[in-house]
Amino acid sequence: MNQHISQSRRVGLFVTCLVDLFRPCIGFASVKLLEDAGYEVDVPMAQTCCGQPSYNSGDREDTISIARKTIEIFEGYDYIVAPSGSCAGMLKKHYPALFQDDSAWAERAKAFSAKVYELTSFLTDVAGVTAVEAALAGSVTYHDSCSGLRELGIREQPRKLLASVKGLELKEMEDSDVCCGFGGTFCVKYPDISNRIVEEKTKSIEASGARMLLAGDLGCLMNMAGKLQRQGSSIEVRHVAEVLAGMTDTPAIGRRKG
Repeated sequence: MNQHISQSRRVGLFVTCLVDLFRPCIGFASVKLLEDAGYEVDVPMAQTCCGQPSYNSGDREDTISIARKTIEIFEGYDYIVAPSGSCAGMLKKHYPALFQDDSAWAERAKAFSAKVYELTSFLTDVAGVTAVEAALAGSVTYHDSCSGLRELGIREQPRKLLASVKGLELKEMEDSDVCCGFGGTFCVKYPDISNRIVEEKTKSIEASGARMLLAGDLGCLMNMAGKLQRQGSSIEVRHVAEVLAGMTDTPAIGRRKG
């Protein structure tokens, strides 16, 4: 781990709705990784959604309202980090566009977006982390989520960190960069197409021979975990932060204790 970063550098953790409501352990794992890298981490209680559902549904008015609130809450931090390429992409890429015709907010949105990072990207590209103190005996495969890969260029960062996990073997699946079919509101609007896409995805996951599936977006993970379980698969599904932080004592996504 990089131990040469000033403790005065404050990170505001944007937890995301799905992590908060369905998998809080991802948030705790994110805090551990950031603190281990030498940063002071705050989790603002007033934060809500990034606004992506309303944005994707064409509700510009509510999206702008949400964006203003989010900027106000987080703009005092040195960095804003999210354990989600999808949410980070919304904050970093789409917020400035929302305010391009609003002179009062345009510069604030631009300054805010410049401080936004996805978790693994922040750890490798900003914090300079090259290794983590974690171990996992077994094989994993990695799904490259659409927003993280295409909007933020996140591909090598999680793999670089996973390579330092003791005992872990990465088995790349075919078409790791192909959509899982979730797409936020897409899976609700087009369920048949979404289901067909995830069926193809699970074939690639199974064919990899890995015992665990990892990714950086909980929405994608929940979608793939649900399909794998309905197919009777024994493959565990986890967010990459859980493995990197060495916090895999909780049940895998969609699994019960015991």
